Amino acid sequence: RELLPPWLVIVAGLTGIVLLCVSTKDVPVPPLRTKYGIVLDAGPSHTILFIYQWTTIKADNTGVIRECSSCPVRGLGVSNSSDSPQEVGKSLAPCLNWAQKEIPAEQHSQTPLYLGTTTSTKQLNITHPTLSASLLATLTVALKSSPFDFQGAHILSGPEKEAFNWVAVNYVLQNFFKYDWRGQLVPSGKGMAGVLSVQGTSTQLTSKGQEENQVLKEGVRLQLYGQTHSLYTHHCPCHGTEQLRRRLLSTLIR
Repeated sequence: RELLPPWLVIVAGLTGIVLLCVSTKDVPVPPLRTKYGIVLDAGPSHTILFIYQWTTIKADNTGVIRECSSCPVRGLGVSNSSDSPQEVGKSLAPCLNWAQKEIPAEQHSQTPLYLGTTTSTKQLNITHPTLSASLLATLTVALKSSPFDFQGAHILSGPEKEAFNWVAVNYVLQNFFKYDWRGQLVPSGKGMAGVLSVQGTSTQLTSKGQEENQVLKEGVRLQLYGQTHSLYTHHCPCHGTEQLRRRLLSTLIR
């Protein structure tokens, strides 16, 4: 057999000794940068400010986020305070001030801020469009005055709201991805769960659509974690908790 030159053996041995002596703490590793985002969920009975954070690591071009903390806004929901829109804007100030303390000051201008409203404000926009516009304009002024990067106030449509519910549920169940034994993100290999949303006057069932034409007309298409998801929401009116309560009372009376 051919033997290695003595000088090569010596160099290899010295290299190994040096590597063993160098502590891993001496090797500079660039820290992961943490980013933040703020969402104001303006529901019919109350409004909550949520702070989310994520790092520069992505899974198939989609960020991996987690909720940091939340701040409930005092007072009634946005639509229930439509008679005094100025007061609604002022009520956001304590939570916005709290968020400025939670998020590093150097990241305030880079932190996106969103406000989303749902069914009650949508109904107000149909019955009293001028009042609804005034309310959203007041909220916009209040949020633009904050140091954060305000992205707009938006009335979510029914399909959009249910699509976000679907994403939230499947994200929590780790159906998009999972962590392997090395702590790295890998595809989960699991199917997506459907979401049944029971409300006061109706119930919605959201799942991946079977017919592409139907999804394009009535559903929502999302690009998440390297995959395209076409969602369709089946609306079931008169099947909410309020109708169930009335049926139960009617049965008890009979």
